[in-house]
Amino acid sequence: MRKLGCLGLIVALLVIAGVFLVVQSWGGAGPLRANTSVQIAQGSTLTGAAAQLEKAGVIRSADRFLLFAKIFGGGEAIRAGEYRFPANVSQADALKLMQGGRTLQRFVTVPEGWPSVMVHDAVAAAPQLNGPAGVPAEGTVLPDSYSYERGDTRASVIARMQAAMTRYLDAAWVKRKPTTVARTKQEALILASIVEKETGKPAERRTVAAVYSNRLKRGMPLQADPTTIYPITKGRPLGRRILRSELQAKNGYNTYAMPGLPVGPIANPGRASIDAVLDPAPSNALYFVADGTGGHVFADTLEQHNANVQKWYALRRARGEM
Repeated sequence: MRKLGCLGLIVALLVIAGVFLVVQSWGGAGPLRANTSVQIAQGSTLTGAAAQLEKAGVIRSADRFLLFAKIFGGGEAIRAGEYRFPANVSQADALKLMQGGRTLQRFVTVPEGWPSVMVHDAVAAAPQLNGPAGVPAEGTVLPDSYSYERGDTRASVIARMQAAMTRYLDAAWVKRKPTTVARTKQEALILASIVEKETGKPAERRTVAAVYSNRLKRGMPLQADPTTIYPITKGRPLGRRILRSELQAKNGYNTYAMPGLPVGPIANPGRASIDAVLDPAPSNALYFVADGTGGHVFADTLEQHNANVQKWYALRRARGEM
């Protein structure tokens, strides 16, 4: 009886050890030496995925993985997509990753004020996207970072950027203040694109919007340099000073040669610039010039403005820029 008791104890210990080894094998560190991406195709079964994981070195044995998955995996289906498996990922975590659909997310970023030709360039250069995409209409893309997965199309990514702009502009338009000069959402986009190109300081946007709103109310030309440059470069940097002939050109965008807004946006404005033109600052300013710190100094009268311009010129001369 004592021998049988000892034998039973040994068997129990062996069973416990076996269970421990199985659990450790399932939940312990795996063989993967470095972070690795694996694409699980649409319609793949767990058997097919296991074979891919074994081939990629994520797991040691597809058969053992399938056996453990049946015991411990809960039976939830896996989802297709590209997965980023970290080094030494356990079999359990590898399965959870695929069952949860936590696919690898890639991003393409559109900074505020980018013209559509540069948006097109960024999407065209984004890795793992498929197919061509045309240049989106200016002002129709909302600046932001957009996630995508391997195999998405470039056209679909741009369509999401445009849908985001439509949603934001619609919501902002509903909340517009009576002080805005924009009569339509398109006019708001046009003016916001000018504000976006004229200042990079968030605190100035509403005041810059007020300057241009005041000019429009008085029938004064906007005289915005970025609108003059736009038809020359389609929004890319000019890289030189504006020529006198360009300041006199009549092309629908040159706000030195005509009053009112240009015929269309000159960039893709961000949320803050859209909000600024729909709620401009309470200001009588009609002019502004650089102040040497990356911002601007504003003036209500031409006399004040001319004095500010002379201060700016003196600062540039002191810096050796003139």
